[in-house]
Amino acid sequence: MKIKEWFIGDTSRTSVQFFRSLFVGGIATVADMLVLILIRELMHVPEGIAAIFGFIVGLAVNYIVSTYWVFAKAKVKNRIIDFIGFAVIGIIGLGLTQLIIEPFAIEGMFGKGWFVQWQIFGVLLPIDKYYIVGKVLAVVIVYMWNFFARKFILYRKVEEKDEVPGKEKNEAGDQEKPEEQPEKVHITKEETKK
Repeated sequence: MKIKEWFIGDTSRTSVQFFRSLFVGGIATVADMLVLILIRELMHVPEGIAAIFGFIVGLAVNYIVSTYWVFAKAKVKNRIIDFIGFAVIGIIGLGLTQLIIEPFAIEGMFGKGWFVQWQIFGVLLPIDKYYIVGKVLAVVIVYMWNFFARKFILYRKVEEKDEVPGKEKNEAGDQEKPEEQPEKVHITKEETKK
């Protein structure tokens, strides 16, 4: 596989899409976490509500970059319907995020989180910052959900445009020339008598 394929062009290879998705997810996660932390710290909004705003910004960044660089071929041609499917998968991811952050929250949806009540991290981390640990854990779990759900539910394989009939691809994806086979020689009975 060529290095160029990891960064340029459409691809159906899961490994390349996963690699690209890590970059996109990283950018979207930074946007998500910045919004989460800014809203929580500057506006003193509860962690669960701040996480929703971060999610919306991260989802928008992820969708825009993913549709052009990670998954180029949507099963649905209508961008609005495609975005709705993308968002539904993301909303399920948001639900998972909320469930994961909840035990780390001071002001969670169900009150004070378990890790906060028991001060699990002791003096290593102030209890009002535990939600960041929950968010980091959620990022890893929800990333896996989002990638595989989107890949297998929303997007189809990229058809190879440059594929030439009669040529097969090797493991690297390069086209190989068909093996030359010697021409068959037909000998007639008259030629064998000579």
